[in-house]
Amino acid sequence: MRLSEPAPAKLNLALHVRGKLPDGRHALETIFAFCVDGDRVEAEEAEEFRLELAGPFASDLSDGGDNLVLTAARRLAKAAKGRSAAYLRLTKNLPVASGIGGGSADAAAALRLLTRLWRIDPGFAQLVAPDLGSDVPACLLSMAAKGEGAGDHLQLVELGLAAIPVLLVNPLIALSTREVFAEWDGVDRGPLGEWREGRNDLEAPARLLIPQIGEILDWLKGQPGANFVRMSGSGATCFALFDDEAARDAAAASCPPNWWHLASVLR
Repeated sequence: MRLSEPAPAKLNLALHVRGKLPDGRHALETIFAFCVDGDRVEAEEAEEFRLELAGPFASDLSDGGDNLVLTAARRLAKAAKGRSAAYLRLTKNLPVASGIGGGSADAAAALRLLTRLWRIDPGFAQLVAPDLGSDVPACLLSMAAKGEGAGDHLQLVELGLAAIPVLLVNPLIALSTREVFAEWDGVDRGPLGEWREGRNDLEAPARLLIPQIGEILDWLKGQPGANFVRMSGSGATCFALFDDEAARDAAAASCPPNWWHLASVLR
């Protein structure tokens, strides 16, 4: 029996960097939202763990032991005390190192999927998720939430954005989260209130590393029907919320061919 699980693209509607935590990670306040579309993970029981990669961005990943999907699967099996292994297939539709939680979403999808395949308590997935990365607990939920701490202390929120049209755009240049945080100026610009009035404190350092981010943001702001534009996570993906699907689709059709884009709706 083969099961399948979506790995929805993650968006940060706002991301405030407030300082450093005692463990050295950055203290964040963020609002997570998720698209309907993204990557996909499939699994079936097997004698040993194996990962197959497919999709337009498969060549940018390793199918070896350092892949986060395999890491998540092995840690879940260990936490559940020796469950059987699995043959996994990841369809990679999202660009890597792009600020929309691709690797975290894939790992989270693997955790959800294997709890179903192995018929184990979902609490094991919640136990494993935080050690896989700060965004993995949010991606495990794949629901609108406010994140604090390193982004992994979560509170579900009601945003009223379900089915809102969204367009994601990326310059097809991978951007290291570590490098972006290294360029952050260390200034606490204040707490997060209403997300539309918020900001992404990582936009300025990301634009220093990849100036095309500014071009994408300007282009999105100029699209008819775009009512909210921001960079997601540490970049370089930017996004716009639209008044309706027709406006979103018109913008998608006019997106420069050297940029990746995804037309979707929010969950």
